[in-house]
Amino acid sequence: MNKIYLHSADKIANIKHKTLVKALIVELFKEEGTALEQLSYIFCSDTYLLQINQQFLNHNTLTDVITFSFSGKGRPVYGEVYLSVDRIKENAKTFEVEYQNELLRVMIHGALHLCGYADKTKLQKTQMREKEDYYLKQFNVSREANS
Repeated sequence: MNKIYLHSADKIANIKHKTLVKALIVELFKEEGTALEQLSYIFCSDTYLLQINQQFLNHNTLTDVITFSFSGKGRPVYGEVYLSVDRIKENAKTFEVEYQNELLRVMIHGALHLCGYADKTKLQKTQMREKEDYYLKQFNVSREANS
């Protein structure tokens, strides 16, 4: 049964290696010891995500990702991750990385939030970045093995 779904709200993400990306996310949940029921990634514009940020989080700022969990405590993850394609493209330029790399990093970031990771403090941000780097490396190894 497919547990990872990719949707476009008002932007198309143009994800390469979709099957590998989905497998990586499923593996991430396994490695983190977090049961996964279903996860939907919704790709959208800055405007679309800003509206969500304002409506549900009372924030009036642009962001690249917002994660929602609809699971009860102790239940398998059932969630949605909204990603701004505009923000991801801009961040890829700012950080001088490929768009696909930044896209996958943000997808991993959202999944890690659903596994219980936070990024409010400096230590939490460091731990989150280390996990993102670890899973990005796993993806690149898998991609190279399947080439």
